[in-house]
Amino acid sequence: MNRGNRSSIVQNAELTPPLPPAIRLLILMEIRQYAEQILLSPDIEQKLRVPTEPLTDDAPGESVRIAEPVRPANLQFAPRREAPQMPALGALEREDKRGLAHHIMANHELQAVEVMAWVILAFPEAPKEYRAGMAAIMRDEQRHTRMHAERAARLGCPFGTYRVNCYIWKKAMAFTSVLDYLAGLPLVLEAANLDHSIELATTFERFGDPKSAALMRQIHKDEIEHVSFGLEWLRKLKPNELSDFEAFEKHLHWPLRAAKARGNEFQREARAQAGMDNDFLDRLEQAAIDDEALEI
Repeated sequence: MNRGNRSSIVQNAELTPPLPPAIRLLILMEIRQYAEQILLSPDIEQKLRVPTEPLTDDAPGESVRIAEPVRPANLQFAPRREAPQMPALGALEREDKRGLAHHIMANHELQAVEVMAWVILAFPEAPKEYRAGMAAIMRDEQRHTRMHAERAARLGCPFGTYRVNCYIWKKAMAFTSVLDYLAGLPLVLEAANLDHSIELATTFERFGDPKSAALMRQIHKDEIEHVSFGLEWLRKLKPNELSDFEAFEKHLHWPLRAAKARGNEFQREARAQAGMDNDFLDRLEQAAIDDEALEI
């Protein structure tokens, strides 16, 4: 392109009037509005609606910390110990237990997206690139919630059949910074799901449920990307003098700790794909060994 043509295009662009604010509101959604939709909608379909309109971040607003997400009556957080526990792997031979497992995991995924929305509202000063990345992951979590809920329903357990816990949400209420979130959710809870997802996929396959197995393998694949995002932003936001693992441990709030960032079968290769180096991986494995020794 020659200089004359480029100048003409720039001049024409400058003459194009901006869209009126009222029209922009009709065709765009703020990331903040997206977070509010997830946290404050009592209708599950609205909570899980993935925006089709482009997301903007021109008005992140003031910091707001929602005490508890608005949910439909059949998905309200239950008091401690009133929600059913995850079935043991051996129990998943039964269809009703597989349905319960997907019901519980749908609630885990819903809590995850609610926590992400909470972080968007609580820390509006976070870098815009980070907030845009969070919005993309929130879409994944909405999709995961729907996948589990639909599979649970196919197995005779519609989402809302059982009481649901608030474990992930309550742990997130200790977060005082974006770094706390990165350490606690992507690098502990989602990292642990790298192991749990494969354990469950293998079990579902063993009991003749390839659809549930495929669902878990897709989630495993997505979790690698989510853990990678968490690690990338931990590196960007942490003090330079701290190693990745030191920053990770510094920003964990009990009972979340390094030993909780894994399941029974440590998926080292998946974590390497997410960007964890050998030092991080070795110390993560050692943390689990040390934790087990303390419990003996």
